[in-house]
Amino acid sequence: MRSLVTGCAGFIGSHLCERLLAAGESVVGIDSLAPTYDTVGRMGRLERLDRAGDFEFVAGDLVQVDLGPLVADADVVYHLAARPGVRASWADFKQASDANILATQRVLDALSRAPGKRLVFASSSSVYGRPGVFPTPEHHPLAPISPYGVTKAAGEALIDAYVSQHGIDAYSLRYFTVYGPRQRSDMAFTRWIRSALEGRPLPLFGDGSAIRDFTYVADIVEATLLAGAGPAGEHTILNVAGGSPVSVTDVLAIISRELGRPLEVDRLPVAKGDPPETGGDTTRISEILGWKPTWGIEEGIRAQVAWARKRFGATS
Repeated sequence: MRSLVTGCAGFIGSHLCERLLAAGESVVGIDSLAPTYDTVGRMGRLERLDRAGDFEFVAGDLVQVDLGPLVADADVVYHLAARPGVRASWADFKQASDANILATQRVLDALSRAPGKRLVFASSSSVYGRPGVFPTPEHHPLAPISPYGVTKAAGEALIDAYVSQHGIDAYSLRYFTVYGPRQRSDMAFTRWIRSALEGRPLPLFGDGSAIRDFTYVADIVEATLLAGAGPAGEHTILNVAGGSPVSVTDVLAIISRELGRPLEVDRLPVAKGDPPETGGDTTRISEILGWKPTWGIEEGIRAQVAWARKRFGATS
C-alpha cells in the first residue's frame, strides 16, 4: 500500500505517518513547513519519519504543488493539512481559506482524475458550533461560530460536491479536541504544561468551566487508519471523540497532580468562536469501523507531560 499524507510533519500527521511506516507501508508526505507554525518541531518530526521506513517528503504548499502525479501513485490520500486554530482564523481568514478550502479543492480535483482512490479528510467538531445537544450526532445541523469552523464545513461540502459529480470515495472525520505528545506549541495543553514547567503563569481563556471531549492522538490515528481501510461508500462522515468530556478546570487539576505542584493561572476573556461545551456521539464510527477510544484523560495527560519535559528541557 502507498499512502499520501498532507500535513505530514504536523501534530497528527507525524503520528499517522509513523503508524503507516511501522505497518510496512510506503508513505509520501507533503508539508509547507510554514515559518509561523512550529517549524523546529516539524523538522524534528521529519527526521524521525526519514528513519522510520519508506518515506518520501515533498516540501510545498498544496495550493501550488502539482498534486496529480502524487495522488495517482497513492492508494489512500489522508488530507490532514490545514491552517488550524479558531483564534488564528479570525486574524487572517484568507490564510485559513486558502489552506483549508482552496487546498482541499485542489486535492479533490486531483482525485477526480484518479479514480479508485480513498480520501480521508480531517474535519473538526468546530463545524457544529454550539449544537445544544450532547453528545452531538453527525446528523445534527452544522452552525460553525468561527471562521475556522466555516472552512472545515466548506471542506465537507466540497467533498459532497465531488462525490456526487465524480464518484470519489471519501471519509470525513470530525476530530474532537486532540491532545498528546507533539501537540503544537500554540495549543492549550502544550502551552499550559510548558508554562508550568518554566514557572510562568499559564494562560487560560475563560473561567475553566468549558467542557471538551478531549481525544488522545493515538486514538485519532487509529480511527484515521480504520477510515483508510473502511467499507467503500460515497461520503461517510464520522465523529472521533474521546468519550468522556471533562472541564478545563478538571484538566488543570490533572496537570497539577502530574507535575506535583500548584498552577498559577493568568485568566483571559473567553475567546470568540470557542463553544462552552463539546461532546461527540461515537455510535456511528463504532458501528461502521469498530472504533472506540482507549485512552483516558489522566493517562493521556501523563504521556503529554512526559513528552513536554523532554521537549522543553525541563526536569523539575
